[in-house]
Amino acid sequence: MGSMLNSMMRLRTRAFLLVVPYIVAALVKMVQYNLKKITVVPNGKEMIDIVLSRTQRQTPTVVHKGYAISRLRQFYMRKVKYTQQNFHDKLSAIIDEFPRLDGIHPFYGDLLHVLYNKDHYKLALGQVNTARNLISKIAKDYVRLLKYGDSLYRCKCLKVAALGRMCTIIKRISPSLAYLEQVRQHMARLPSIDPNTRTMLICGCPNVGKSSFMNKITRAEVDVQPYAFTTKSLFVGHTDYKYLRYQVIDTPGILDRPFEDRNIIEMCSITALAHLRAAVLFFLDISGACGYTIGQQQRLFNEIKSLFMNKPLIIVCNKTDLQPFDTLPEQDKKLIEEMKADAMKTVLGQGGEATSEEGVLLTMSALTEDGVIAVKNAACERLLDQRVELKMKSKKINDCLNRFHVAMPKPRDQKERPPCIPPGVLEAKAKEAAAQAEKEKRKTERDLEDENGGAGVYSASLKKHYILANDEWKEDIMPEILDGHNVYDFVDPDILHRLEELEREEGLRLADEAEDDFEMDGEELTPEEREALAEIRRTKSLLIQQHRMKKSTAGSRPIVPRKFDKDRQFTTERMGRQLTKLGLDPSAAINRARSKSRGRKRERSPEVMGEGDAMDLDNEQSNKKMRAMSRSRSRSRSKSRPPTEVVPGEGLKDSVQKGKAIKLAKKSAKKRNKNARKGEADRVILNMKPKHLFSGKRGIGKTDRR
Repeated sequence: MGSMLNSMMRLRTRAFLLVVPYIVAALVKMVQYNLKKITVVPNGKEMIDIVLSRTQRQTPTVVHKGYAISRLRQFYMRKVKYTQQNFHDKLSAIIDEFPRLDGIHPFYGDLLHVLYNKDHYKLALGQVNTARNLISKIAKDYVRLLKYGDSLYRCKCLKVAALGRMCTIIKRISPSLAYLEQVRQHMARLPSIDPNTRTMLICGCPNVGKSSFMNKITRAEVDVQPYAFTTKSLFVGHTDYKYLRYQVIDTPGILDRPFEDRNIIEMCSITALAHLRAAVLFFLDISGACGYTIGQQQRLFNEIKSLFMNKPLIIVCNKTDLQPFDTLPEQDKKLIEEMKADAMKTVLGQGGEATSEEGVLLTMSALTEDGVIAVKNAACERLLDQRVELKMKSKKINDCLNRFHVAMPKPRDQKERPPCIPPGVLEAKAKEAAAQAEKEKRKTERDLEDENGGAGVYSASLKKHYILANDEWKEDIMPEILDGHNVYDFVDPDILHRLEELEREEGLRLADEAEDDFEMDGEELTPEEREALAEIRRTKSLLIQQHRMKKSTAGSRPIVPRKFDKDRQFTTERMGRQLTKLGLDPSAAINRARSKSRGRKRERSPEVMGEGDAMDLDNEQSNKKMRAMSRSRSRSRSKSRPPTEVVPGEGLKDSVQKGKAIKLAKKSAKKRNKNARKGEADRVILNMKPKHLFSGKRGIGKTDRR
């Protein structure tokens, strides 16, 4: 019995040891390439503020002269050690979270080297590491000195010197911290690429249709433009084939030039081709619309074909809608056949069979989507075959095959059991097909747009689904603001009834005018009156034309006061001459203009006058004073309007509504006035010194430090 238990324990231990490496590898794989969770790197000033503020808040702050010297030493040693530990934790987090270029996948190592120059990257991390060691050494030295401090003053000076030297070291590495923060931000924007999963890599010359193909087979929205180098970095999308997830990487275009002359954008593509085990799709633009001939594209293929070794390779002839493959010149066809032969050598070098020649050269059009799915399926199939073949050749397959068992059910009788679909499922499928057909028949806004000239020409009507009594009303123009008033305030539900009444009244008025038969046609006038009428009409037309001319030339200005009328153009004499010229009596108009009040003079009381003045005014007092008093009584002073009185044009219904609006306005401004804001746009923060950085520790029993 004991031997059986021992054997069972050994088996379980062995199973556990077999499983642990896979668990560890999975965990490492999850955290190894997650570049988006690196903590923000503070600059030198921020790090000093954070650490010193934490030291101030988390360590004792009150010390007295009467303390024993051992207590004073312990008090200041604690501050130095706590500050050193905080700096050590911050700097260690920076060093540990940033990936080490020698310890990650070569793809990420080379990509980071291309983007940031690994020498600068390592130098910045090395300076942070050196600063961490120096701060630890400073703390150790000053703690040793503090052990022999002989007074409160000496201990305090040693503490200040220790913290000052630590802050000086942090200030010196401020450029390195700023550089690492920029690198962190850029690394967070890099796509999450898994180097070990099933991957399809799209490469080729610029503007040959790589991004268009990726947008067709994945849900990635890569920018597509009709010019070169629209894609400036690596883009990742995902697609499915045979219930497996595939990673699709769109690379920037590569130019046919020496390796030393390539820029950072091209080196991203070269890095992905060199380090990722993926199915490579080399795109050819056989129409020449990309700006590169087939000969130039073949030279690029020959230059980078060493990067295709031990990888499934497919040559994709794109843009067959512009240039069908059959209509190519013989010389171009010969170049493509040479590229196909080189690709076959790569396939045969992997141990592939000659039957795989069918999937080496494919044609497609990303615009018409002709052959897009065939290219995707061929790439996925060849990549899957290669991965299975490599796993079958590995040594681990024997251990795995021993654990697999495929169960084959035995027939229990000779009865045929064909697949059966329940009637309810068939009915549901038929209804779904009918609904789909009806949906396809109905024209959408996109269909209407295509029929009426496309985007920018056709504008969809937002009113065609309005539910109105008459469909002709849908396109009526309803202004929101008219003459400075809100139209909705004047909408009356009985407007049609009132309009009918107005039209009826207008008809009666026109009928009365027709009965009166009064018309200034000039037949019943004398020759002099006819001439006056013609002159009046001519002058009126001239005034209208003059007004229109002034209005069109920005001459519509307010009337200037008479004291500024230097040319004396607007006087009663001039008006009298013009009216007399027209044959009219100007006396009534002149008297009316002269009698118009120009203001009110202050009357002096008899008490204020002198004796001579009083005697001179005795005779005229009864007349002039009475006239002045009657005039002052007839003309009352202007009164100030109450705030709730409605003024025409405000858009408010009555004084009650205006009072509510005033109350709401005051209530909304109350919070702003409490904060002493000048207005809604006042964003000034006057507290430039946060109290938690410039105040001491809270006392016993006091919980409100504000």
